[in-house]
Amino acid sequence: MRRFLFFQGIVPVFFLFAGCGMPHDFRSGILVDEFIYTEAPYPSCHAATIAETPDGLVAAWFGGTHERHPDVGIWVSLHRNGGWSISKEVANGYVNDTLRYPTWNPVLYQVPGGKLMLFFKMGPSPSTWWGMVTESEDHGISWAPSHPLPQGFIGPVKNKPVLLPSGELLCPSSTEGNGWKLHFEMTADFGKTWSKTDPVEGGGKDAIQPSVLFHPGGKLQALCRSRNRAILETWSTDGGKTWSPLVETSLPNNNSGTDAVTLADGRHLLVYNHVLPPEGEAKGPRTPLNVSLSKDGKTWFAALVLEDSPISQYSYPSVIQSSDGLVHVVYTWRRERIKHVVIDPRKLKLKKIKGMEWPDKELNERMPEIKEFDEMK
Repeated sequence: MRRFLFFQGIVPVFFLFAGCGMPHDFRSGILVDEFIYTEAPYPSCHAATIAETPDGLVAAWFGGTHERHPDVGIWVSLHRNGGWSISKEVANGYVNDTLRYPTWNPVLYQVPGGKLMLFFKMGPSPSTWWGMVTESEDHGISWAPSHPLPQGFIGPVKNKPVLLPSGELLCPSSTEGNGWKLHFEMTADFGKTWSKTDPVEGGGKDAIQPSVLFHPGGKLQALCRSRNRAILETWSTDGGKTWSPLVETSLPNNNSGTDAVTLADGRHLLVYNHVLPPEGEAKGPRTPLNVSLSKDGKTWFAALVLEDSPISQYSYPSVIQSSDGLVHVVYTWRRERIKHVVIDPRKLKLKKIKGMEWPDKELNERMPEIKEFDEMK
């Protein structure tokens, strides 16, 4: 990938910081903070995804009149020469001249040395949608006609697939038709044939939209959105074939999407709304949008506040680490635009999270910074 140009972009960095109500703490490590676009032929957007290709970054999201509207399509923008291209619709829900369904939750995946895959969902609602996929052989410039996945398969429901040492592509997935149920889908040939796990045992807990982390000894961890006021987790010790029952983590969840990635240095980076809903409630505001870091996937440290305005929502992040070591996050900005943030993970300043409380500004000034990797225990 080309070296990222930090002084360019559609929207200047200084403009985005001005008047947005951001505190000065929990911003160390952010290199770029920009909108992918400022104008679009639709009023609403959501559920962005990002991938790195040999020619640069590619982002996708769904856009249209509003979520669930039949005119909602999948839009793509390419990052080239220091800026984002004008987005174009690459997939939609047309069945014929008189029937069109909404599309949902695109997920990009760059096959190593091969095609760029774009998974998405199509159908009237999350409880009735089905999995679709399209592919690009030129790093996102042109796309083949989309086609459905085999019956009963969703593909990666929100967050990116991960390539296992076995060569299998593990797609974190879930269904919502008969309660929230978590499962994983696998393909050993990048989409030609598929298999899937049984639903993960919930134990009375509801989870969807997992993201997968890698741990020593071949262990896998999945972090999930829930209706239980906490991010849920499940673990696998056999390459994703079976998973442990869902349990709560030490982090809150507001019933909104999260995403996570295992960094090249072995740490785990999570992007989410650090919001604890009121007792007895399943939902909370989709602001602020936070970044936390962990060495073991269990103990998490406060790292960044990407957004904290009380206006509207900042949600549904997608995160990757590019080949130059930088972290890229895209997310929904007020359902009006897609935001792109570039982070240098080496420059993050970490603070302890006590209970489920994010360190406030006054406490942050008194708390010692976690400077060394080995201190993250």
